[in-house]
Amino acid sequence: MASLTVLCLLPILILLSCINIKAECFDFNFTDFQEENRKDLLLTENSTIFRDALQITPDLSGDVKYTPGRAYYAKKFKLWDRKKRRLASFNTTFVINISNKNSPEVGEGLAFVLSADSDVPNGSFGQWLGLVNATTNGTSRAGIVGVEFDTRKSYEQDPDGNHLGLDINSCYSIEQRSLSGYGVNLSVGVDVLAVVQYDGKNMTVFVSNRNQKRSQVPVLSVPINLSLFLPETVHVGFSASTGEFQELNCVRAWEFHGEDMGEDSNLLWVWIFIPILALGMVLGLGFYIHWRSRRSRKDDPEKAFQNIEDHIKSSTAPRRFKLRELKRETNNFNHKNKLGKGGFGTVYKGIWKEQEIAVKRVSKKSHQGSQEFIAEVTTIGSLNHKNLVKLIGWCYENKELLLVYEYMMNGSLDKFIFYDEKTVKNDEPNQPNLSWETRLIIIQGVAEALDYLHNGCERRVLHRDVKCSNIMLDSEFNARLGDFGLARTIQQREKTHHSTIEIAGTPGYMAPETFLISRATVETDVYSYGVLLLEVVCGRKLGNQSELNNYNNSIVNWLWEYHRKEKITYAVDSNLEGDFVEKEVESALILGLACCHPNPHFRPSMKNVLVVLTGEADPPQVPLERPSFVWPALPPAFSHSDYSSTSTQFSTFSEVDGR
Repeated sequence: MASLTVLCLLPILILLSCINIKAECFDFNFTDFQEENRKDLLLTENSTIFRDALQITPDLSGDVKYTPGRAYYAKKFKLWDRKKRRLASFNTTFVINISNKNSPEVGEGLAFVLSADSDVPNGSFGQWLGLVNATTNGTSRAGIVGVEFDTRKSYEQDPDGNHLGLDINSCYSIEQRSLSGYGVNLSVGVDVLAVVQYDGKNMTVFVSNRNQKRSQVPVLSVPINLSLFLPETVHVGFSASTGEFQELNCVRAWEFHGEDMGEDSNLLWVWIFIPILALGMVLGLGFYIHWRSRRSRKDDPEKAFQNIEDHIKSSTAPRRFKLRELKRETNNFNHKNKLGKGGFGTVYKGIWKEQEIAVKRVSKKSHQGSQEFIAEVTTIGSLNHKNLVKLIGWCYENKELLLVYEYMMNGSLDKFIFYDEKTVKNDEPNQPNLSWETRLIIIQGVAEALDYLHNGCERRVLHRDVKCSNIMLDSEFNARLGDFGLARTIQQREKTHHSTIEIAGTPGYMAPETFLISRATVETDVYSYGVLLLEVVCGRKLGNQSELNNYNNSIVNWLWEYHRKEKITYAVDSNLEGDFVEKEVESALILGLACCHPNPHFRPSMKNVLVVLTGEADPPQVPLERPSFVWPALPPAFSHSDYSSTSTQFSTFSEVDGR
């Protein structure tokens, strides 16, 4: 196979070797800056040429606090070529000087930038370095990549007030290094020499004092594909700002060498002749490769399995995103945009078409990542309910699995129910205590979502992982059930269960029979909901995580003890401080115990759960003593007129098949 490929391509390689391709360059060199250089530069309002230097922010004359500025080379640089699918390389050297003669305090610094736009964003003074403002920070609208020379510790993540950082559409650096270990102090008025190199794959930065030997050790070297964040042509220059203190930010010299990505007309005939020469050989080679691949697929069942998108095409899946789009909207999955992390993957915040989104990046370490991904898209993608998290789109590219949801401002329910002031980090905002009215609306919302999945869809859906961390809260604290990675659709509407080889779910939320029958049913979803309801009302976690498979150690058993003593309302979350309607709370807690009854036949349907939560009916009767778990479960011995024996739920529980 290899020899055939070389044979087919040999004439082309010989032809190319005979062509003398001369690459042009994008070059300029300012050993200093004079007035006659102004025509070669693009300066914003606050930038000028003065004292043989390019003053990015005004020289120290008058009040220049809170002032941003930018200065560019007048001609735009073609950074990459869409047709050639290639990035240009460049090498730039410049001398900067940052100082404040009137005060020992300085701030904020300057940055070498590649920018889509030449304008300075409004309100980009101070910590924003003239790069972004509060609105564009962390979004693709910024359209800027910068190497910042920062003279102030503006954020906790900054190593100190004398550091270097790489910024992408944000003033939060994706990588940063202190310059103190390199013998460089940016803010003492000493000329600093910097070299920034880009080879199309990596951004490398060298920094040293101008009067010293140029450093051979890079301060920073970061792999980055600039075409993901910037347009084909960009402005090249500098951005700076001052804050509370008056600071001088100037560039004394600047040299730039970049590869010219323009068309070479002398090579036009080559690109006409080569396809004609190669067409026959490529067709033959392609036919051979196709024949070999078909043969290998027959020999290897794994290769016969086509990519994931084939499984999704048949569903009513929402929009398909490109990986480049999602990298851009999340600032290349910047850790600053991380919303949370779980076994399935990490979730990042982004902005798409002025809309805030949450992007779940499926972990490559997830053993069942692709199955969970397919389940999520094919299940929730076809659903529409006000209490379900909306799936906006998906992406499968370069072995990356990503899901795009609408952004839920208040995050997940567990952060509010299990909030602990002792363990919260200093930089995290205090979570408001949820009132009883809000908690009731939340558990009603989850019940409505499950009722829709069980009874309102064209095909019944079993969620299989109902828990607090999978309940998202919008800006008004309405509940949205999410994370359908374990969900399964029942094809036949009258069927009530899904058989499975693996035991799926979260310990503590799983019904006791799950471990015996390896089956998901509407009743196992109801059990999980019951546990969630008890957690929301009691503000109590499941219990000992190492013993959650033991029915005796669950929150259910703990609450049944209160019920046995006829003091069930004593279990209510103390954070409510008694501010609740006792009858409503008592009804909800008894309903939660009914949902968690060890006999699945005695659990209410989600329709009946809603009837109780809205106050239209009393909760089902549950015994004071906790019933024992017995399997096989005995069928109920009561008349169909009894409320708790509503046939829509209990008559459909299937017997266990032999396995």
